[in-house]
This record gives sequence, C-alpha cells and structure tokens, in this order.
Amino acid sequence: MRKFVLILLMVITVSVANFAYAGTTRLPDPSGTATGNVNDITAVTQGKPTQSEVEDQVGHNKVAINMVWVLVTGFLVMFMQAGFALVETGLTRAKNANHTMAMNFMVYALGMIGFFISGFAIMFGGIGSLGTLGGFGGLSHEFAINLFGHTFGLFGTTGFFLSGGTYDVAVFALFLFEMVFMDTTATIPTGSMAERWKFSSFAIYGIIVGGLIYPIFGNWVWGGGWLSQLGSMFGLGHGVVDFAGSAVVHMTGGVLALVGAIMIGPRVGKYNKNGTPNAIPGHNIPLAIVGCFILAFGWFGFNSGSSLAGGDLRISVVAVNTMIASATGAFASMAYMWWFKTKKPDPTMMMNGMLAGLVAITAPCAFVNVLIAALIGLVAGVLVIEASFFFERKLKIDDPVGAISVHGVNGAWGVLSLGLFADGSYGNGWNGVKGTVTGLFYGDASQFFAQLIGVITNIIYVAAIGWVVFKIIGFFTHGLRVNVDAELEGLDVPEMGIEGYSGVKMDKNSETPLAR
Repeated sequence: MRKFVLILLMVITVSVANFAYAGTTRLPDPSGTATGNVNDITAVTQGKPTQSEVEDQVGHNKVAINMVWVLVTGFLVMFMQAGFALVETGLTRAKNANHTMAMNFMVYALGMIGFFISGFAIMFGGIGSLGTLGGFGGLSHEFAINLFGHTFGLFGTTGFFLSGGTYDVAVFALFLFEMVFMDTTATIPTGSMAERWKFSSFAIYGIIVGGLIYPIFGNWVWGGGWLSQLGSMFGLGHGVVDFAGSAVVHMTGGVLALVGAIMIGPRVGKYNKNGTPNAIPGHNIPLAIVGCFILAFGWFGFNSGSSLAGGDLRISVVAVNTMIASATGAFASMAYMWWFKTKKPDPTMMMNGMLAGLVAITAPCAFVNVLIAALIGLVAGVLVIEASFFFERKLKIDDPVGAISVHGVNGAWGVLSLGLFADGSYGNGWNGVKGTVTGLFYGDASQFFAQLIGVITNIIYVAAIGWVVFKIIGFFTHGLRVNVDAELEGLDVPEMGIEGYSGVKMDKNSETPLAR
C-alpha cells in the first residue's frame, strides 16, 4: 500500500511540474511558424517593448545579418587557400610537393601578420563610416596630397595592430574579410615562381606583400583613395570600380607573379638553347582538379560577400554571374585547345579556363547581366590560353601554373569589361557619384576610361614596387633562387627537410627534361 501511495504521489508531482513548465515555455513548434515573437525583442519589460526598443532591435538585426554574411563569406574565402595549394602542387613536380604546399600554407600566416601590423591600416585607415556594419567612423585618417585643386588619398593611418580606437566589432569583421582577400594576392606568385624559389626569400616576401604592397593599391580603389575618386574629382564615371577584386586582388598578384618569374628565371631544363620550351608536366592532375573545384566553391564567398551586406539582394545576381562565367570560361578553354591548339581537351587548361572566367567576372559581377557574364567568361577562356602561349614561347617566361595569364591578364580583362558592359542596373551612389554604374556600350564612355586608368596604374605601381622589393629581398637572402643542385634534387629535402611523399621511390631525373 505504501508503494502504491508513493508511486501515485510521484505521478502527480511530475504532472504538476510539466503543467507549470508548459505554462512558462512555448510548446514544440515543428514547422517554425510560431518561433520568435514579441518576447524575443530586447526590452526593459519583456513582452512589452516600446517603439524605440522595436526600432533599435530592427536596426541591430539588420547589422547582425550583414555581419554574419561578411564573416561566413570570409570563411569561404579562407578555404580557397586549400584550393590554391592543391592546384599549384598538382601542377608542379612530385619532388617539390612539400615545398609548394609549405609556401601556400605559410603565406596565409605570414601575409596575415603583415596585414595585421600595417596592411589593414594602410588600406582602410581612412575609409570613413562602415555603413553596412553599423556606421562606425573610427577609420577616418587618410594621408593625402593636394594637386590641381583636388585631394589625392594615398594611404590610411588608422588601425595599426587593430589597436586604439579601432577596437570595434565592425572593424574586426572587415579585417577578417579583407585579410583573406589579401591572402589570395599573396599566394599567386607562389605559382609562377614555384620549384625554384628559396623559402627564406619567400618568407620575407610573405610579410611585405600583406603589410605594404597589396594595401597601397587596395587603398586607392577600396579605401577611399584617389582612384576611387576619379568620378567625383574629374567626372570619370564612378571612379575605378572593382566590385570584388579583379584588379585589387588578382591583377596585383598577377603582376607580382610576372615580375617575380622574370627576375627568378626559368626552371632548369625548361628551354633549349634555341629557345624552344620543353614541357614539364604536373605530377598530379586529379589533385589540381579538386583544388580548382574548391576555388570555384570559395569564389561564391569572394564575389557575393563583397556586398558587405546580406540584405543586399543583388547577391543572387552576383552569385549566378559568377557561376556562369566559370562555366563558359572552362568550356571556352576546352574547346579552344581541342579544336585549334593541341587537338586534345587539355584538363590543365580546362581548370585555368574556369579560373580565368572567375577572375574576369570578379570586378563586373554586380554590374552586368547574365548574358554578358557568359561572354566575359568565354573571352577569358580563350585569353588565358593565348596569354600562356605568349608568355612561354614569345617572352620565354616560365610560369609553371599559368598564374600570370589567369590572374594578371584576366584581372585586367575583368576590370575593362566592367567599363564596357555595366548596364546601369546597380551601383547608385557608388564612390559618392550619383546614379548607377554604366559602361561604354550602355552610354558612359568615361567609366571605361576610369577603368583603363586603374589597369595602367596597377601595372606601373605593382611592377615597380615588386621589382624593388624582390631586389631587396634577394640582397638579404643572397638571391631569390635555390642553387642548381637543390633544384635538380627537388626542393623538399634541401629546403624543407622532408619529402612530400616520404617512402615513395621516385625517378627525380626524369622529372627534369634535358635541355638541347
């Protein structure tokens, strides 16, 4: 009898507890339609927010959506570093796999250190109010000079070490997003200079590119500097417009890759005495193809995230334009190689065609319609092949992965294509100029001239500073290049101390052709 009474009391107690719990907490909501109500609004009196509290909550949520968007797309772009590592390693020789991977790995850390110390401040220290991320205005000091009655912004001076008055959530979100963009620029020369770049000189370069080289041109276009103000100062469209970095990111990396490849010279065995090139095939094409897919995936964050606003619904157009240009770029390269060049659908050129299409669409992705995006990709797919053959056979520049053609040449094409094809459907008020962004074929020739000035400026500035930096690095490290014996052996053991494929017996001599 006692056991029965005890059990009955337990049942009653549990029932009462459940009833009380149900009275203070919402019931299960499998459809989600009842989740989220007035009780979720932050208010002094829960469930009874004032109008001001509701308005504050709406503003907070808008900024929160934008900030989550910026951070998540930044994470996607960070993952692109894995794609670069796989592409470059797959397209180079097995005896250098560890060295190539190590450069792609460490450029992330080294570039970030440089960007943290000084690069972010130089690039964005004078940008002004961060509108989509809450309006913080602490990045407000731009070093400028006055010429012809106009102010030419050159570099920012606020935000070194992310310290002082820049300890702000919006600044930190912007830093993360822009840092991974910088890393893309930094890693491009590791492809063009692969298989002969001394790791000590690479390490110094890694810090300098993030701390100085990349941020200066970045400031001129994205940080409120003089190229972005060509429209307001001289009536040239909206100034230089580069939505996600065809010039700021890719062309900068491509020009550095060109200068570095010229200065370091071709690989042993690449050219015969008469100047004809020898093929030096990559050792793992499947690895490179996987890397290319990772890059294409991360590019959705690269381009769409550059809105800096999850509430800017133009991101759907940006994403589809990005996708279409990548497809037409790959198709054009496959068809052009197959029908006109080698009579084979070269997989390495398929990859570079896709990447070329992605690079080219990066600047105009928000400003053109989808048919133009397809056309931009088609042109890029052919351009990357012709450029690769031109650099290799005419200029005798050895670029193991095609970085110069993919990023440099097609970065320029992307910037110019915006000046030709921007259709006026987007960009109202861009760079402080009224109206939408419109290209030459839609009625505004001045926008094309602004874009052309941006391309020329990039070539001159990056080539000059790249040459100076590589010269200085070479002086302190006794040359950019490893010695011949180390190059023939493969850089994994001489430079890194361990084989990339430990325990695998390789015929390293067969990987280097004998120049005739």
